[in-house]
Amino acid sequence: GSFPQTGELRAARAAVAAGTLSQADYERRVEAEIERVIRLQERLGLDVLVHGEPERNDMVQYFAEHLDGFAVTRNGWVQSYGSRCTRPPILHGDVSRPAPITVRWATYAQSLTPKPVKGMLTGPVTITAWSFVRDDLPLRDVVFQVADAIREEVRDLESAGVRIIQVDEPALRELLPLRHASQGDYLEWAVAAYRRATSGAGEDTQIHTHLCYSDADQILAAIDALDADVTTIESARSGGRILGSVSGFGRGLGPGVYDIHSPRVPSVAEVESLLRRAAAVVPVGRIWVNPDCGLKTRTYEEVEASLTNVVTAARRLRAELPA
Repeated sequence: GSFPQTGELRAARAAVAAGTLSQADYERRVEAEIERVIRLQERLGLDVLVHGEPERNDMVQYFAEHLDGFAVTRNGWVQSYGSRCTRPPILHGDVSRPAPITVRWATYAQSLTPKPVKGMLTGPVTITAWSFVRDDLPLRDVVFQVADAIREEVRDLESAGVRIIQVDEPALRELLPLRHASQGDYLEWAVAAYRRATSGAGEDTQIHTHLCYSDADQILAAIDALDADVTTIESARSGGRILGSVSGFGRGLGPGVYDIHSPRVPSVAEVESLLRRAAAVVPVGRIWVNPDCGLKTRTYEEVEASLTNVVTAARRLRAELPA
């Protein structure tokens, strides 16, 4: 869902927090960045677009800042991967959503293009997993409170005309208990929370989810039970390992073809090879072509070159392979 978080965007966000840039000026910069992202995707020939998430500091912190029951810190940094750090929110009370969170930016992006633009949300398990959580309630109950808030956001996006909504759950595998005896109960309520979060969407709205960088093949039945119309999942970085487990997967599947944790630009031939492997185990009409994960850590130069090759490879195989 994300496009590069440039230094200019981060500086503008810091200036708003410091009071040296007005909220109105900041929002105009966000709108300009969204238009830049939309025009780039149109020029490259993508079929389903995203708004690029320029307004978001982090996929969990941003939602916590707009939900009651959470507090965020200024200096509570923890390492997430490599040299990347995040500030996990502190979940201290009952969760509720006082107002829409993403609707303005999603509808603005959609107003710029006739192509469909995905609404992008973080799922309830992941928001909870990547926060410091209150301990006076069972974790299941806390996740269900977050699910109810996300459900309201899904309904408002749909009411605003957004017909593809992605609710990411990269932490679904992460919270799996080590003890096998406890895993079934966890997966049951985690799946139920996701379905609760997406249950407000109508039949004409396509629901996507995304998981990345985990042993997702171990919980493939639970991923299928999420009942998302399309699942995108890391595949390029792990050399397509997930493809050995998805032959019976009955929904749309987007095994990643571009490793976004590397500055290296994948060649057309490399992307084609991954797509051919996917087409050997998943009907072509159910394959989605996408990066392993969001692009916020990359530069625009890297992203444009990589997506150009991804689109070229997809077009070649689309012309060659029967749907």
